[in-house]
Amino acid sequence: MQTPARFQYERATSVEGAIASLEEHDGDARIIAGGHSLLPMMKLRLANPEHLIDINDLDELSYIREFATTPGLPADEIRIGALTRHVELLKSEVLARYLPLFADAEQVIADPVVRNRGTIGGSLCQADAAEDLSAVCSAVRASVVIRGAGGERVVGMDEFHVGPYVTAVGDGELLTEVRIPLRPGAGSAHEKVERRAGDWAIAAASAAVWIDGGTISEAGVALSAVGPTTVHLARAEALLRGATPSEELFATAGQIASEDCSPSADGRGPVDYKRHLAGVLTQRALRRATARALQQEA
Repeated sequence: MQTPARFQYERATSVEGAIASLEEHDGDARIIAGGHSLLPMMKLRLANPEHLIDINDLDELSYIREFATTPGLPADEIRIGALTRHVELLKSEVLARYLPLFADAEQVIADPVVRNRGTIGGSLCQADAAEDLSAVCSAVRASVVIRGAGGERVVGMDEFHVGPYVTAVGDGELLTEVRIPLRPGAGSAHEKVERRAGDWAIAAASAAVWIDGGTISEAGVALSAVGPTTVHLARAEALLRGATPSEELFATAGQIASEDCSPSADGRGPVDYKRHLAGVLTQRALRRATARALQQEA
């Protein structure tokens, strides 16, 4: 039976207390919430923190809400607390209305046991290239709030993931919130292929489009599981920006996705198969996102 190395356990009672404990242990502590990524790594001795800080009692980090950055005006942002569970993302009426790609992704993330305990903050901070929510957040132009003893800073997704399993969160810091801007004419979708239900992706694609006057005013496209980190398809986004939606346009974006990803051969498939999937899934996600933006989805 695999067991982790010895560690000290602490149950945080406040965000400030958790941050203070992180600072006190100076890089030897890890945050735990759902634990579905961290604990397996500890059992395999791939992670060996000397101190675990449990944040499951911090209810102030669990929410999904509309937010108006200018008081008195309509909501122009969705804010999600880092401790929000996958199941809450799946069932949220707010996300279903504004950002349906979250429900698309959550339906194919693991199983109900994992979704009941795993959190959005834990998923993003794990920085696993095959993880779905990182691509979702990248496509919708999300940013994250990172809090430390000196205050808060807001970091975009392109700067948040520094490398495989490495993020911009420092040793004495805690990810507290995800912020997603809202704009009119939006549509979004997430597509995934996996070996069996609940498995890590062989490849997955997230897409968001914003349509104004029949053209795509802005677009976001990101891939999971086909590179060392989440793949942000800037070249495909540039192609889509200002264009009229069409199958030919989406096919070209899919071809770019196949070219701009960098998968590795493994037990889930060879490189050429994963590149093919990246292209097909990008095309599908863009098609569905556009149908949703135009309110044409059946």
